[in-house]
Amino acid sequence: MQYYLIIGIITIVSWIVSNTLKRKFKKYSRVSLRNGMSGAEIAEKMLQDHGIYDVKVISTPGMLTDHYNPRNKTVNLSEGVYNQRNAAAAAVAAHEVGHAVQHARAYKWLEMRSNLVPMVSISSKFSQYLVLGGLVLGATSSMGYWVLAAGVALMAIGTLFSFVTLPVEYDASNRALAWLENKHIVTREEYAGSKDALKWAARTYLVAALGSLAMLAYWVMKLMAANRD
Repeated sequence: MQYYLIIGIITIVSWIVSNTLKRKFKKYSRVSLRNGMSGAEIAEKMLQDHGIYDVKVISTPGMLTDHYNPRNKTVNLSEGVYNQRNAAAAAVAAHEVGHAVQHARAYKWLEMRSNLVPMVSISSKFSQYLVLGGLVLGATSSMGYWVLAAGVALMAIGTLFSFVTLPVEYDASNRALAWLENKHIVTREEYAGSKDALKWAARTYLVAALGSLAMLAYWVMKLMAANRD
């Protein structure tokens, strides 16, 4: 029951934040930019203003699929953000360039997250199987205990990744908002919309991190109980 209660709470909170984020972006997508710049143009200008000339701005399919790829140095903007000229598009475009700026400046939290990616890839594939395997074998048996422990250890890597992601995302938003304001890219009303949109986007990462921590805490307690038995 405790497991399903945790899952239920995480799911509900995640759903609320996700839907609020979608409503916010829909709302601020109706706030047209007075300067008439598209998301792509804003991204390119922010890169130039930071002296970054080896990063390309490209369009990628989907909605809210925007991301920065440090491997090929591309700012990938969803089709709506790439072409649209509104406060939501400005916020997203500037945020993703914020990651490019972090990369160019060797921001330590971004480097740490990048170093964790290979381990997280392994963790996401095998942690659940190991945890379930430990339960099937019997957590109180020697083999079952160590299989469960391995699964929890991999789960801890995923949780660490979630929390390392938080300063990366918040810093990218802060860089984006500072540039939008200092360079007078947006009006006061447009800036308020961009700030609110990024605030809710950041909360999706916060909820994910807290959810991951809650699940990890649950399985750590199960592991400790098995050890006592």
